[in-house]
Amino acid sequence: MLNQKLLVGSHAPFWHNGSSLSTKNGHIMLAALPAVAMGIYQYGVPALAVLALSVASAMIWEWLFNLAARRPVSIGDLDAAAIGLVFGMLLPAGVTWWVVIIGSFVAVVIGKMIFGGVGCNPLNPPLVGLAILTLSWKSLIEFNAALVNYDLGFNMIYPLSAIKFLGAGAAADYDVAGFLMAGQSGAIGATFGLGLIIGGIYLILRGFIRWEISLSFLAGVFLTALLFNLSDPDQFAPPLFHLLTGYTLIGAFFLATEDSSSPINLVPMLIYGLAGGVMTVLIRNIGAFVDGVVFAVLLLNAVNPLLDKIRPKAMGRDIQNA
Repeated sequence: MLNQKLLVGSHAPFWHNGSSLSTKNGHIMLAALPAVAMGIYQYGVPALAVLALSVASAMIWEWLFNLAARRPVSIGDLDAAAIGLVFGMLLPAGVTWWVVIIGSFVAVVIGKMIFGGVGCNPLNPPLVGLAILTLSWKSLIEFNAALVNYDLGFNMIYPLSAIKFLGAGAAADYDVAGFLMAGQSGAIGATFGLGLIIGGIYLILRGFIRWEISLSFLAGVFLTALLFNLSDPDQFAPPLFHLLTGYTLIGAFFLATEDSSSPINLVPMLIYGLAGGVMTVLIRNIGAFVDGVVFAVLLLNAVNPLLDKIRPKAMGRDIQNA
């Protein structure tokens, strides 16, 4: 008879700090509140309707998927609500209702749930939803068309569109410093630069996102835009213009820093953020899309597993046993 032994395995002891997924998502939504409030103030009831529909539909899609897959209902962790809020912040005010519903479905179900749920998604869910909408119905979420009926007292042409098609000279028509105080057209939650910076600093100080990713992303945008501008000032906008327009700030603090799709080690985080900023400006200046944040972050999400294999060499040396 075989000599069988009973092996008992157990995990190491852990000290839980009392935080929870719902707490983290609640803080992310709280950090987004200044930008959201300004977007509602700027665009009124249509912006509020888009945000409310995006959050509600995202939670409903997750609930329905859990029921269909016979999984425990997980909307209480607020992850779907946070995805819906960030996704809504990326859209123009007054966008057609069914576009919001389809986009939230893609973000939650295709971007997260089919991969296993929280912590398993390889790509940023709100960006997956927005990318599909951009490739499928670009004209419906194009800012100049969606916001044509608004008059906010400043140049309503989407800044990145003006630079893309008219060259750097169009920057003179904008008050770049005013971009910090929502003096530009664009997505509901992406125009109030100061609010996004305050929200990002709050998340960094609370430890919910890593400063390495955010700062290296902004550094990548700045340095690449500076090189383009130095090479041809008449064609390419200065770095500050790229930093404060489009999805740059919301990308640095709310998109590129998403846990499941970003690195966890120091060097990979710096490479990830820097490369994302470089790709953003490359797409804007010489690519086919007006704003490069969406596809730049998704591309870096895809290579994230390779980046996270970069680790410092262990200290010490091998000991030869006699």
